[in-house]
Amino acid sequence: MTGTNRWPALLVLCAGSLMIILDGSIVAVALPAVQADLGFPAAGLAWVVNAYLVAFGGLLLLAGRLGDLLGRRQVFLAGVALFTLASLLCAVAAGPGTLVAARFAQGVGGALTTAVSLGMIVRIFPESAERARAIAVFSFTGAAGASLGLLVGGVLTDLAGWRSIFLINLPIGVAIVAGAVRLVAPDRGAGLRAGLDLLGAVLATAGLMAAVLAIVGAGGHGWASPRTLGAGALAAALLAGFAARQRRAATPLLPPRVLRAPGLVAANATQFLMVAAYFGFQFLLALHLQLVLGLDPAATGFAFLPTPLAIAAVSLGLAGRLMARFSARTVLIGGLALAVTGFLLLARLPLDAHYAADVLPALLVFGVAGGLTLPAVTTLAMAGAEPADAGLASGLANTTQQVGGALGLAVLATLAASRTDALRAAGTDQVAALALGYRSAFAVAAALVTAALLVALLTGRSTRRPASLPTPASLPTPAARPVPASLPTPAARPAPAARPAPAALPTPAAPDTCPAR
Repeated sequence: MTGTNRWPALLVLCAGSLMIILDGSIVAVALPAVQADLGFPAAGLAWVVNAYLVAFGGLLLLAGRLGDLLGRRQVFLAGVALFTLASLLCAVAAGPGTLVAARFAQGVGGALTTAVSLGMIVRIFPESAERARAIAVFSFTGAAGASLGLLVGGVLTDLAGWRSIFLINLPIGVAIVAGAVRLVAPDRGAGLRAGLDLLGAVLATAGLMAAVLAIVGAGGHGWASPRTLGAGALAAALLAGFAARQRRAATPLLPPRVLRAPGLVAANATQFLMVAAYFGFQFLLALHLQLVLGLDPAATGFAFLPTPLAIAAVSLGLAGRLMARFSARTVLIGGLALAVTGFLLLARLPLDAHYAADVLPALLVFGVAGGLTLPAVTTLAMAGAEPADAGLASGLANTTQQVGGALGLAVLATLAASRTDALRAAGTDQVAALALGYRSAFAVAAALVTAALLVALLTGRSTRRPASLPTPASLPTPAARPVPASLPTPAARPAPAARPAPAALPTPAAPDTCPAR
C-alpha cells in the first residue's frame, strides 16, 4: 500500500471503530424512549444492553483468531456488514424479543470488527514513527466517540425518535465497507487448515459469556445472589476447562507462548484496573450533573465536550512524540498519575458544586490523562506479540478491556447506590445522599487507578530510544463500552426548574464505548 493511500485507509478503519463506539453511548441515552415504545418491563430493558455486551465480550478472543486464520480485512468486512444489517433489524424491531436478538447480532458484528482493526493499522504502517501517529489518531477516535455519543444520542432521540440511532448506522456502514474494499489491501490469513481449536473456542466463548452475565447481573440481583454466584461458578469452570485444553490442544486458541510475550500480562493487568475505573467515570458523572447539580440532558452532553477536546490535543499532538522520546511505559505512568488526581478531584465535589470551578478541572485532567494512557497501554499490551499471533493478542487485550469495564462499572454503580440508600435510611437529604454516594464511587475509582499505577511501576523496564521499542502487532479498542441499562440516562430526565429529589439511586442491571479511549 502506498503512503498516499495509508491515511485514507486509516480513516476508514477509524470510522468503523467510531460507529461501534457511538452506538454504545447513543443506546444508553435512548433506553427510556425504547422502553416506552416497545413496552419493555423494567427488568427486561437491561437486555437491550446485556445482549450486545454478552456477544461482544464473549466472542472477542475467537474473532481475533479468525482474523489470523481467514485474513483481517475479510473479518473486518464481515463484522461491519453484520453490524450494519443488525442495526437495520434494531430499527424495525416491533417488540422486545426482536430488538434483543438484533442487539446480540450487533455484538457479534462489533466483536469481529474490533478484534482485527488495529492489527490492520499496524500492517498498513510498518514504520514506527508513522505507526505511533496512526495509533494516536485511532485512540482519539475511540475516546472522543464515547463522550460525543451522549450528546449525539440525545439530539437524535429528541428530533427523530430512538429508531434513528440505529438507522444512522446504515449509510455509515455501507460507506465503510466500500471504503475498506477500495482502500485497504487484502491480507492472507494462515487458513483454517492451520488449525482452529473448536473445543477451546466453545469453552472460551461460553466461559466469557457466563462471566459477563455474572457481572452485568450483579447490579440488579446482588453479588451474593444465587444467580450471580451460579453464573460466576459456571464461568470459572468453563475457563478452567479452557486453560486445561490449551495445554493439550495441537493448535490451541490461545497458545501459552502468547502469554509469555514481553510485558503482555502486566500491560493487560494495568489495563484491566485502569478501564475498570474509567468506564464508570462518564456515566456516574453524567448522573451527578443531572441529579445533584440539576443540569438538563443537553447541558450534560455539552458539559463533557472538554474531555474529548483535551484527548484530541494530547493524543494527536503529543502522545506519539512523548512515547518515541520517553517510552510508552513512562507515558503510561505519567497519565495514570494524572488520572488519580482527576478522580480525587471528583471525590471531593461539594454539594453546591459549580461546573466551571469544580467539575471542569477534573474533566480537563481526565482528557489529558486519557490522551496519554490509552495509546500507551494499547501499545504495551501488543508490543511483544508475534505477527502470526496479532489477532489473538488483540482479542485478549479487548477481552481484558471489556470485562474490566463491565466489572468496574457494576462495582462502582452498586457502591454508589448502596451508600446512597444507607445515608437516606439514616435521614440524610436525598440530593446530599446522592452526592455522597457518587463521591464514594469516585474515591474507589481513584484506588483502582492507583493499583494500575503500581502495577505499571513494578513491572517492565522503560527505554528511551524508539528503536528499542517492540513493534506492536495489533491493538485493542474500547469500542463498545458497557452501558448501565437501568441507570437513569441523560435523555430520560427533563430539565428541572430546581434540583431534583429522586426517590432513590437505581442500581444498574448491566454496565458500557471508549472511559473513553
